[in-house]
Amino acid sequence: MKKYLPILPIFLAVIGLLAFTTNNNWQDHWPVPDKYKKMDNPLKGDKSSVATGKSLYSTHCKSCHGTKGKGDGSKAAQLDTECGDFSKASFQGQTDGALFYKTLEGRKDMPSFKKKIPDTDDIWALVNYMRTLK
Repeated sequence: MKKYLPILPIFLAVIGLLAFTTNNNWQDHWPVPDKYKKMDNPLKGDKSSVATGKSLYSTHCKSCHGTKGKGDGSKAAQLDTECGDFSKASFQGQTDGALFYKTLEGRKDMPSFKKKIPDTDDIWALVNYMRTLK
């Protein structure tokens, strides 16, 4: 047993590194600047806003995130990162500002929507629709 003691720290470091690098859950490791975390959604989650968001979701998001936001869209299997499940508490527990930021900026396989959806009110409407995917 004593002969293995010197390699124990190396073994633990490798295990920790593997655990970190193989966890591709985008929600867990996607830092959001405080400025965005604290942003309030200027749009009420009314029928009109949710309908706009649903239309945008169908056009821009459904192919990866799936019809119900489960991360099971037709393109999801081709991605290097997990799409995430919008119905989970970990997703729904994020602030509207965090969801706005992630949609606006993108990361890894998730594209930025700054140019695809240039009207920020439309991105806020998309956030309102994502809130319905519980």
